[in-house]
Amino acid sequence: MTNIRLNELKGISIRQPASLPLVLAAGVLFFLSSASAAAEDWPWFLGPRHTGVSSETDLQPDFSKGAPEVIWKQRVGTGYSAPSVLGEVLVIHHREGDEEIVSCRKVADGSEVWKYSYPTEYSDPYGYNNGPRCSPVLTATRCMTLGAEGMLTCVSMTDGSLIWQHELKKEFTLPEWFFGVGCSPILDGNRLIVLVGGQPNSGVVAFNVEDGKVLWQSVGRDTWQGTDTGRGSPFEWSDDEMVISYASPIISEIHGQRHLLCFVRQGLVSLDPETGAENFHFWFRPTVHESVNAAVPIVVDDTIFLSAAYQLGSVLLKVAPDGKSVSTVWRDRSNMLAHWSTPICVDGHIYGFTGRHENEGELRCIRLSDGKVIWKTDGYGGQLEDLARDRATGRIVETKTGKEVPYPFYGRGSLTQLGDRFVALGERGTLSVVKVNPEKYEELGRVTFNEIQYPAWTAPVISNGRMYLRSEDWLMCLNLRRQ
Repeated sequence: MTNIRLNELKGISIRQPASLPLVLAAGVLFFLSSASAAAEDWPWFLGPRHTGVSSETDLQPDFSKGAPEVIWKQRVGTGYSAPSVLGEVLVIHHREGDEEIVSCRKVADGSEVWKYSYPTEYSDPYGYNNGPRCSPVLTATRCMTLGAEGMLTCVSMTDGSLIWQHELKKEFTLPEWFFGVGCSPILDGNRLIVLVGGQPNSGVVAFNVEDGKVLWQSVGRDTWQGTDTGRGSPFEWSDDEMVISYASPIISEIHGQRHLLCFVRQGLVSLDPETGAENFHFWFRPTVHESVNAAVPIVVDDTIFLSAAYQLGSVLLKVAPDGKSVSTVWRDRSNMLAHWSTPICVDGHIYGFTGRHENEGELRCIRLSDGKVIWKTDGYGGQLEDLARDRATGRIVETKTGKEVPYPFYGRGSLTQLGDRFVALGERGTLSVVKVNPEKYEELGRVTFNEIQYPAWTAPVISNGRMYLRSEDWLMCLNLRRQ
């Protein structure tokens, strides 16, 4: 064993959901258990409300009592996309060799029901894995996926047969991107809304779910040309200007009006989801060229919270009663810098991970009304001399007992809310339960699994009493009903 140093450990390398009895929304069923507690599908990115919040009420995880039961685990191909769950099946989008694979599996045991695959040549220019980044969108009849190279595919949920497909980089003018296509689409009635990132005005495109036809295109040159960036001169659009986004869109009702909120590279755009017509836009972009906006906007009443890394910080916007403009409530460059995981708002407080690099990663609670940081933690509150690294295994152990412990620091983690608790996943696989507490950081135990190691960048998925974890090469199903 050898004593561990802080820099060694840390620098290696909304609206609350309502309970619904039975809702049929866009072809997706949300089920209730026989008791009063709800069981819920997770049919797309960040769950049924696109917020990372589960409304299941009969789960009270507490990892201080030990790790949850592993129901099953399966090796999968590379990728960062979370699985999507609908009833008795889930769909995982992954890559093996030179193919991207849409794989439907049973939630009971992980066995494959059907799969659809197509070739890909995507190679990440920064050395990250080459698999899909976007979560599948599931309905009772259709599964829609978006690959890292821009292949938009719709297959049958019954047998995986192809219904329609678009190769976005050939059909739209897509300037060079940084990390491939990484923005999960959303469903709105018969519209699949995709942040395509095309020039000159196809940053956002709505496709007909039935046949894949384009319904409308919006956002680009007409949106941003001449916009005040706060840097001395209006923005000048160019033919190679990036429009691509890594923050999935969300639809929210504000002042009785439905807003499709798209956090693209240049900033926030509000559109009418039926027509693509613009309501307003707000410039919010880092000065660093190699930067992305990746956290989903958070809507609380008539305010919108945005956050990004790369020295940008966060801002709270207030939407005008007519829905055609926004004003700044506050702006802060240091309180919350969400890199890729979306923060969660509970009772006037924003909880989320901040930090561009792993050694900067912290879980923080900030007050929504003024942006003040209430508490923060890097995940470890003890003394570093109490920890050591086992030379044989590379794992972290307590110096006094030799007992192996989960990696002590979160880094840039992810959150999923479950009632009055968060499930937090650190990027080196540390999985913990944290109380929703605006006064202090309160942890209810932590565990780790050999299969979930760095980079664990996919947020936990909670559906029908189970939790799904995904690493670069494993998919795990855990039982949250037995503790």
